Amino acid sequence: MHALLNVAVMAARRAGAALIRKMSSLQKLKVEQKGHNDFVSDADHAAEKAVINCILKHYPDHAILAEESGAQGESDHLWIIDPLDGTTNYLHGFPVFSVSIGLQINGRMEHAVIYDPMRQELFTASRGEGAQLDGRRIRVSGQKQLERALIGTGFPYRQIDQEIQPYLDMLGKVIRNTAGVRRPGSAALDLAYVAAGRLDAFWETGLKSWDLAAGSLILREAGAMISGLDGSENFLETGHVLCGTPKIYKDFAKLCAKDIKILLA
Repeated sequence: MHALLNVAVMAARRAGAALIRKMSSLQKLKVEQKGHNDFVSDADHAAEKAVINCILKHYPDHAILAEESGAQGESDHLWIIDPLDGTTNYLHGFPVFSVSIGLQINGRMEHAVIYDPMRQELFTASRGEGAQLDGRRIRVSGQKQLERALIGTGFPYRQIDQEIQPYLDMLGKVIRNTAGVRRPGSAALDLAYVAAGRLDAFWETGLKSWDLAAGSLILREAGAMISGLDGSENFLETGHVLCGTPKIYKDFAKLCAKDIKILLA
């Protein structure tokens, strides 16, 4: 394992341990609301601190972009961190959440970790070396028929008034033309599940770079396609994402082309 990836794994595990410890006293956590359906708690801060401390201990000159504390430092090595993806799930004791850590070097994703503390599943990737789950190589599913595909999604929550109706139109079409739709509530884990073949595709709008950074590399190393909903490469900036196996990705984009155009208008 590359030394940089090894540090990312160590940091993710430490954050996961902090999250598990605090689950025994969820009712005592201090919780603040950042926006509609957007919360931050003591657990988020503790996990983020664990990640940043671990990284800077080994690489003090590297830069950080973290969900809660923002940007710090200047370097061609940028760590993009979501210490708790699925905060609302976590605060309700719903056991679907993750730690996401990606490393960009000169603007390109090079190493990635997504860690599920509840299942102790570790998804990793380094550019050009494939994607792994607990050290075993993973690939996207071989599904080629949209009507047999299982699709993941996330509901709009940042611009609900503008997005909800076109999203629901799209959701209805997907439900009618696939084997089913799932919305677990942790986008980073959804991306990892596409990479591991547990989902055949995933789409969501309004995400942030820390939700997508690590997962984008794991997906590509597992053979998936990922882009903005409009097919662009700037999904880390827009937060609108579509990913999946090559065949399902293309069929999904074709099925929902009109709805996507309305959604993004």
